[in-house]
Amino acid sequence: MSLPKKPLVPPTLVSSTGPADVFERIANALERLAPPHPRPPDFTTAEAYIWYPAGRTLAPVPRVNRVDMSLLKGIDRMRDILVENTERFARGLPANNALLWGARGMGKSSLVKAAHAAVNAGLGADAGLLKLVEIHREDIESLPDLMTLLRGAPYRFLVFCDDLSFDAQDTSYKSLKAVLEGGIEGRPDNVILYATSNRRHLLSRDMIENERGSAINPGEAVEEKVSLSDRFGLWLGFHRCSQDEFLAMVEGYVNYYGVPADAAAVRREALEWATTRGSRSGRVAWQYVQDLAGRLGVTLTEK
Repeated sequence: MSLPKKPLVPPTLVSSTGPADVFERIANALERLAPPHPRPPDFTTAEAYIWYPAGRTLAPVPRVNRVDMSLLKGIDRMRDILVENTERFARGLPANNALLWGARGMGKSSLVKAAHAAVNAGLGADAGLLKLVEIHREDIESLPDLMTLLRGAPYRFLVFCDDLSFDAQDTSYKSLKAVLEGGIEGRPDNVILYATSNRRHLLSRDMIENERGSAINPGEAVEEKVSLSDRFGLWLGFHRCSQDEFLAMVEGYVNYYGVPADAAAVRREALEWATTRGSRSGRVAWQYVQDLAGRLGVTLTEK
């Protein structure tokens, strides 16, 4: 006498009401295990946000790390062009994406943040309409997702990427090209993109030379990569400052923060500081003023 065979379906899945109930319970269980849908961003909480693609979230920044526009010396022409372009965009007029390229420490990213603050403050009743959104270089491939999130929102967005550049085997620049100009949707009308880079074409010279040497048609290969920077309507070049401009930067910081120091001694020390660093820039000037204030026991707070 043989024993009856056990059922192939586990007892937990057997239902007196039929298989439909089983599938419904499975679907409900999977729904509970799935991550929650991201909430729509609340753009009333801050003027600046940071984009995190993993959760498709925009984290508000309560206080932006920026310097006053008056402290940016030696870049008057670039300042005026960028502020004017930003003002037009904030008021709903045509404006260009901007690439700020050139020497290190000359205030490229500082100018973007200062221009955002200055334009927002000048909007009067519409103050706060212009939002600053930072996207990190390593997240540039998620830029289309960010554009989708911002499209249609009742604000205008300045999307900012600091120190943007691409190395060999890096294909994420194609996402940026499609967003700037060329995709079916294109850039949303309420979004503009500002990027800073030490490289005019966003690519290293070695990368361009490698394309020339290895491609079947070197000209076309180089053109495809160099064309990325062409999609920025504004190219603003930042060059190393003169000695007088460097000293003006130091003096501006000292006066702005009320550091009690002898002008002649500050001038002598600042030049020596720049010599030991091997360069003159706004960053080097700020680093000297921090050292000076620390030695004098002064806190760098706005007066």
